[in-house]
Amino acid sequence: GAVEVSVRSPVACWFSAMLHCFGGSVLSSLMLAEPPVAFLANGTNILLASSVWYLVFYCPQDMFFQCFAFLPLRLLVAGMKEVTRTWKITAGVAHANSHFKDAWLVMVAVGWARGAGGGLISNFEQLVRGIWKPETNELLKMSYPVKVTLIGAVLFTLQHSQCLPIARYNLMFLYTVFLVVSKVTMMLTRSATSPFAPFEAALGSMFFGLPKTPSKVKGEGATSSNGSSVNDQSSSEQRCDSAKKREAKKTE
Repeated sequence: GAVEVSVRSPVACWFSAMLHCFGGSVLSSLMLAEPPVAFLANGTNILLASSVWYLVFYCPQDMFFQCFAFLPLRLLVAGMKEVTRTWKITAGVAHANSHFKDAWLVMVAVGWARGAGGGLISNFEQLVRGIWKPETNELLKMSYPVKVTLIGAVLFTLQHSQCLPIARYNLMFLYTVFLVVSKVTMMLTRSATSPFAPFEAALGSMFFGLPKTPSKVKGEGATSSNGSSVNDQSSSEQRCDSAKKREAKKTE
C-alpha cells in the first residue's frame, strides 16, 4: 500500500518512501557494519522507485493509483513482490555467511532484515514523516509479512548450512508458491488473519500459558481491569442514578 503522508515536504516524503522500499538493504548493512547508503549506488533502482513514488502521490486525478486499484493488477503486483521477498532472503543469508561463516543467528537475522526491512524499520520511517506510533513496532506485534519472512530466513539458513535435506531451488520454489498463494488468498478474502494464527495460539498456550481464545468484546460482557464485567458496571450506574433521583424528589 501507499505510505501514509503526514508532512508537506516532498523531500521528507521521498526519503520516507525510499526507506520503505530499501529498508532491508539499509538495516542489513547496519548489522554487518557496511555503509547504509550503499543502496543509493544503484541508480536504476532509485530512479524506478522514485518514479513510482511520484506517480502514486502526484499523478493528476490519481490515475496511476486507480489503475493499480484494479484487482487482477493488484494480485499480479502482490505476487511479484512475494517473489522478490524470496530472493532478498536468500541474498541476505548468503551475504551474512560470507562475513560470518556458519553463524546461524547472524544468517537468520540478516536474511530476516533483508526480506522484511521495510516493516522492521517502520518506526524510523515514521519519524522521518513527523509522526510517532510506538504501538506499531513490529518487534512488539509482528505483522504477517514479518513473520513469514522470519520463517523463510530460518528455513534458508538451515538449507544453506546443509541441515535441511532439500535443494535450494526446490526450497525457493515451494516457499515462493506458499507466499504467493497465501497473499492472493488473503487479498481475495479480504482477511487480515495470519495463516499461522492457529499454530501461534497452540504454541503460545503450550509453552507460555497464553489463552487460546481472544478476550470477549464489550457486547459480550468483557471483563474490566478490576475484575467486574461491563454489564455489571452499567447496571450499578443505573441503580445509582435512580437512587439520586429519589433523593432529589424527597428534598423537593
